Amino acid sequence: MKPAVVLMAYGSPSRAEDIRPYLQDIRAGRPVSDAAVEELTERYRRIGGRSPLDDATEAQRAALERELGLSVFVGMRHWRPRIAEAVEQALAGGTDTIVGLVLAPHYSRLSVQGYRERLEAALQGRAELRFVESWHTHEPYLDVLADRVRGSEAHVVFTAHSLPARILDDGDPYRDQLLETSRLVAERAALDSWSFAFQSESWTGEPWLGPDILDELDTLQAKGVERVLVCPIGFVSDHLEILWDLDVEAVERAAELGLDLERIDSLNDDPAFIRGLAELVRQTVSVPSVR
Repeated sequence: MKPAVVLMAYGSPSRAEDIRPYLQDIRAGRPVSDAAVEELTERYRRIGGRSPLDDATEAQRAALERELGLSVFVGMRHWRPRIAEAVEQALAGGTDTIVGLVLAPHYSRLSVQGYRERLEAALQGRAELRFVESWHTHEPYLDVLADRVRGSEAHVVFTAHSLPARILDDGDPYRDQLLETSRLVAERAALDSWSFAFQSESWTGEPWLGPDILDELDTLQAKGVERVLVCPIGFVSDHLEILWDLDVEAVERAAELGLDLERIDSLNDDPAFIRGLAELVRQTVSVPSVR
């Protein structure tokens, strides 16, 4: 067996001129309004002009490759390098077994299943696929998060990307997995005060899962909470949904409400987090330790 890892993330535009084709990719080629392009362009401008996602994912890839001692390739769902490109690179290197690992701990058919389908379509049976569907209770991941909130005297709000509420009608486990992660991290960190909220809702004209983080801040202020620490459990690196939704929108709402709001440092290439990802791979395929 010669395994390789395809490490997958959502993707983000590298330049302002990439924003429209990026949105079209998300919308499966459907037209994108000028207003949508302008809004996203302004958000990127407010966070410095580009998302750090590419750099963060490359750092995670390189660290995981060093930790495992085998080839790791990055594939993005909605931008370059594409998942199909990562598959071709892996196959060109002679791999016969691909471990598919999405940098999203919680399973949903709208999210993680979409990555798997793209990976399978690119692979076309040319190598064995071993796919990690969910790692929301993986102990190294829980421990890294618990270390970031332990000892906080603030009310901790765990967050993740919202999805259309209709997923609950199909029995999708996404929300339940998020709540389970939140509970387990809170228990590990011995938190006295915590809650969960969604963020990054898109305007599609249909209900999305809530409560939204901005509404949760309103609720907490009404309850007399003065300090909030945001812990985005659904995201493992810095990118637009962290830097805009939390560091801009949530911070501005908190200031309006008189709340002191901070967030944890993103996991990025934290060595303990990377060791946890390596353990996930080793649980999926036999990989000799390089230590």
